[in-house]
Amino acid sequence: MLDVKVLGPGCANCKRVEQIARKEVEKLGVEATIEKVTDYGQIMGYGVMSTPGLVIDGQVMATGRIPSNQEVANWLTAANK
Repeated sequence: MLDVKVLGPGCANCKRVEQIARKEVEKLGVEATIEKVTDYGQIMGYGVMSTPGLVIDGQVMATGRIPSNQEVANWLTAANK
């Protein structure tokens, strides 16, 4: 099962990243837990200085931007191997 974390305080961009992640997980049919991380201490623990951030299985995939649906799908597919 994949561990997906959306890093951010809950801003509109953070919510958009979470929507994209949930949509792609469902579309690909992969098993994943999706967690929102709003604590700045935890976010900084990933080395993320600008949100939103997306972490898949402990690896930071994107920071400070909204990744495309295709990017997220590619990352999920690669991580699910």
